[in-house]
Amino acid sequence: MILIALGANLPSAAGPPRATLEAALAALAARGIAVLARSPWYRTPAYPPGSGPEFVNGAAMLAGPSAPEAVLADLLAVEKALGRSRGLRWGARVCDLDLLAFGDRVLPDAETMRAWMALGDRAGDMAAPERLILPHPRMQERAFVLTPLADIAPRWRHPVLGRTVAEMLEALPAEASAGIARL
Repeated sequence: MILIALGANLPSAAGPPRATLEAALAALAARGIAVLARSPWYRTPAYPPGSGPEFVNGAAMLAGPSAPEAVLADLLAVEKALGRSRGLRWGARVCDLDLLAFGDRVLPDAETMRAWMALGDRAGDMAAPERLILPHPRMQERAFVLTPLADIAPRWRHPVLGRTVAEMLEALPAEASAGIARL
């Protein structure tokens, strides 16, 4: 099971953010990656607060290449084709496709993953890791990721934390979900 998060808060050549994310899913399918399930779209506040216009966020369950690195390469290629340019981390963007999980794989290892998880918001001040880290080290902190993910994979269990998506979402403080609304 491949789980991804999708987000956008700037228009692209495909149209406004929601249309861009629809185009991203179509582009993944055109690359041979099956979209097995997808969440509804949600309007969410920009993260970090004040960093730009509101986002459209969602999640999808995919089937595709057997290597997480190949899936990541496809996600990055689709982002680029839709006009994503990498600049400010956690800034406004045309399209953001994040690989959240690849089954129960932990990459590169549990110790490295835990170290990135422990950084919290300080991770935004650091360069992106050189190696793929799975599951995504911030997913358990973000209602804008967990809310749509709970629509399609509520029972997926984090292989390091041992909690399901539903449990991680329930553990967040109420204010984490403030401003999130289904479109």
